[in-house]
Amino acid sequence: MKTHFPTNKFLLLAGIFLILACAASIYLLGRTFTIEVEGGPEIRVEIEHDCVRLMKDEPGEGVHYLTFASVHSGKTFVDVYSGDKLTQMLVLFVHSTGVITYDTYFGTNAGSRIIPVAIILFLALLLWRLINDYRKDIRVDFYQHKNVRNLGLIIFLFSLMLSQIPYVFRSMGLEEAVRSIINSANTFAILVFPAAFIAFLLVTVSNIQLMRKEGRTWRNMLGAMLGILLCVMTVFPDVLEYYLQHHQTVIDVHNEKGILTYVLIAVQETIFIIVTYLECILISSIIHAVRAAKHVPSFDQDYMLILGCQIQDDGSLTNLLKGRADKAIRFARQQEEKTGKKLVFVPSGGQGSDEVMSEGEAIRNYLVSVGIPEEQILVEDQSKNTYENLRNSAALIRKRQESLAGNAGSSAGTSSKDAIKIAFSTTNYHVFRSGILASEQGIHAEGIGARTKSYFWINAFIREFIANMYAEYKTHIKVLLTLVLLIIVLIGLVYISILL
Repeated sequence: MKTHFPTNKFLLLAGIFLILACAASIYLLGRTFTIEVEGGPEIRVEIEHDCVRLMKDEPGEGVHYLTFASVHSGKTFVDVYSGDKLTQMLVLFVHSTGVITYDTYFGTNAGSRIIPVAIILFLALLLWRLINDYRKDIRVDFYQHKNVRNLGLIIFLFSLMLSQIPYVFRSMGLEEAVRSIINSANTFAILVFPAAFIAFLLVTVSNIQLMRKEGRTWRNMLGAMLGILLCVMTVFPDVLEYYLQHHQTVIDVHNEKGILTYVLIAVQETIFIIVTYLECILISSIIHAVRAAKHVPSFDQDYMLILGCQIQDDGSLTNLLKGRADKAIRFARQQEEKTGKKLVFVPSGGQGSDEVMSEGEAIRNYLVSVGIPEEQILVEDQSKNTYENLRNSAALIRKRQESLAGNAGSSAGTSSKDAIKIAFSTTNYHVFRSGILASEQGIHAEGIGARTKSYFWINAFIREFIANMYAEYKTHIKVLLTLVLLIIVLIGLVYISILL
């Protein structure tokens, strides 16, 4: 049976339905309000204005449960006395609909328990849609930037949904629901901070090793720089608030009705949103990079591309490039053992200004030296980067297939572009981005990843994350702007609630 997943129209209708359900619950149940107050056997309740009336007083053990009913719209203070002592002062608002809210204009009311449930249900529908789209997309083509973004959004929404669960077990008003959403990014960032800080320390140690081995460049400190940025941004809002709490400034954080207080909150939550979003995309990038690096293609490949990189001064392979070649050779031998099918190696890479020969030729020499027959090697020696590695190699493969088809007098079989099975070998951290570059050119290819030094790949994964962010920077900016705008609107609702 075919499963039907939420469409955009369905999500819109579901959102409208949940809003109406919340409104109906608040309207039908919210015309009375019960609150627990402390007091002895006898208490006295004084209501400043007659917009509410005391319906019922149920005594308990050291407490009383006071039930108020709405009379007309307005705002009133309710003083509760135990003997001559004022034990509690309540603030009640009665809306034009007769709904009573406690403490603030959009505060808690009798029917508001449905609000966190509705939020969780809608987030669950969004997650269901995103997860379905993500699973469908990775089946079609794993190597896509949008897969990283969508998984990051799934992590983000899932954390937001989890943050709402505690509120299901108690009543909360619209204002508290808004505050819970606003604070969810804060909660995620704080919870992740210990792991992020430990990761930052490990990455810094790794970067120090990397600079000792590979030289002191800003690229070799990217991991530590990103770690510092995330850690500083995580603690900065709280440090700023602590400073303002203890120093007199133009922003009086003790004035809950001051607009600058809410501007500060907006700035703080914007920073938390950015940190949380970056952390979610970083987690997603690492998941995709690791998954791509550990992937083993099906053992029916026709060609194996070996993506080139810097060679030694004497034309021999560096350890990094040798690892790529060895990984390709191991796969080819495993395929031949399992299926009997041989593949053609396509060593790829042109000659740099400081290289004695092309990288493709250097790889070919190495393949021949370990026993790979010349007829199983197709050299690409003109490319200057990974994009050209893939493009030029694919062109050579098509040319060879056309030649084979011409010799056979037929265009059937493996001459079909769709029938050609292509894999590529590169270093583990580079597999996912190489796959994306292939996919963008319409080249369907599966990657395998060669291992490299741990101090190198940790920083390299960070570089891949930055590359993925840059590739879709416009989309990421749009998502962040949408989230920030939503936060500002929600903070505006809280401010209005406090003013009224």
